Amino acid sequence: MIEALLAFNDWLNGIVWGPPMLILILGVGLYFTIRLRFLQFTQFGRACREIWQKIRHVDEKEKGDISPFKALTTAIASTVGVGNIAGVGTAIAIGGPGAIFWMWVMGFLGMVTNYSEVTLGVHYREFRNGAAAGGPMYYIKNGLNLPWLAVIFSIFGALAALGIGNMVQANSMADVLNSTFNVPFIWTAIVLAFFTGIVTLGGIKRIAEVTKTVVPVMALFYIIAAMLIIILNIQHVPAAFGLIFAHAFRPTAAVGGFAGATLMMTLRFGIARGVFSNEAGLGSTPIAHSAAKVDHPVRQGVWGLFEVFVDTIVLCTMTALAILTSGLWTSGATGATLTAMAFDVGLPGRGSILVAIGVVLFAYTTTIVWCYYGEKCAEFLFGSKIIIPYRIIWIPFLFIGAMGGLRAIWNVADTLNALMAIPNIIALFALSGVVIKLTKEFFNTEIYKEVKRTEDV
Repeated sequence: MIEALLAFNDWLNGIVWGPPMLILILGVGLYFTIRLRFLQFTQFGRACREIWQKIRHVDEKEKGDISPFKALTTAIASTVGVGNIAGVGTAIAIGGPGAIFWMWVMGFLGMVTNYSEVTLGVHYREFRNGAAAGGPMYYIKNGLNLPWLAVIFSIFGALAALGIGNMVQANSMADVLNSTFNVPFIWTAIVLAFFTGIVTLGGIKRIAEVTKTVVPVMALFYIIAAMLIIILNIQHVPAAFGLIFAHAFRPTAAVGGFAGATLMMTLRFGIARGVFSNEAGLGSTPIAHSAAKVDHPVRQGVWGLFEVFVDTIVLCTMTALAILTSGLWTSGATGATLTAMAFDVGLPGRGSILVAIGVVLFAYTTTIVWCYYGEKCAEFLFGSKIIIPYRIIWIPFLFIGAMGGLRAIWNVADTLNALMAIPNIIALFALSGVVIKLTKEFFNTEIYKEVKRTEDV
């Protein structure tokens, strides 16, 4: 029975991640990039200044549950996860080095996709029982007036959370702790379930309190470790970039333990792992950003640019360079195991330990945030009475993930991600005029100019 279900999922996965989906995801990013005049480049400095300003000052009078910075760290906590460690390793092991080029493409286009999602999420959000509620289900319902499509997104969102945000995270954590420290899978599941439960039961405010501290520390920790490896292997960096560009547009031949990859595999795994890493197009991060205390949707939207940049362009690139400069990408290893092996070559005796710590921190923060995403989707479907049961259901799935097979869980997560993304991308295209109107309103009126004058003083 299980084999039949997995076979069906493989068949469905091949359809939903086929050429139409790849074109759709790349297309929405390219469409918004052109319509918004390359906003991810022209307003990137603005995004950085906005972060600096809001770290220092938050207007508590604005509607919302958490500060814009906490909303950012919460969203980053969901995106900066095992996708940056295990996802990059899987992309290279199956799609070849050229997959990283398509992760970059997905990253740059995803910056403006994420900006558009966040802007719409805040613009169409609602306040239920005094708490902010936003995301694709709300801009599909309130913007497109298509409640049935909002229901479809919410169903797939609640299910996808159990895959991308739960089982994949638990599986990658259990896998790397077992291979590095021989920790039994069941113990990883028990400890993860305990620490996840004590945070998620407190809702978004408790989750945000954890992420605002852990996310900056874990990101800095990983960047320093990866940079050290890259510097120690600086002579191999040009060749690593050469591999990425050389195999981005042509098949990769089998070598060593690497089975070889067609161009379609390179495209598919590069884009799919890029989406898994930064979640641009899925519609997940707007759920967190919609809880921010902010006076205009675009003011929170620009934080989405920075979020994807850090996740994909910075962290994924560092992981990729660590793997490619080690020469182990042809070993046949995959996922977090490949990344740990590469770090161990760069920092003998310490590298795999650093990766294991990174996976634990990344996976944990991703798990607690995706529980919030899933419960918000479930709340849209069934009302607030479902929130506590959903948080309770979340725990057993951590055990399933920790004890399951890596390849099968990743494939199921990929399928659910695609099914979740389709309604969201339809809404993004349909509501593009609203995004453009809000963008012009913000940057061409006193809303932006007044803040800019304040910043310049």
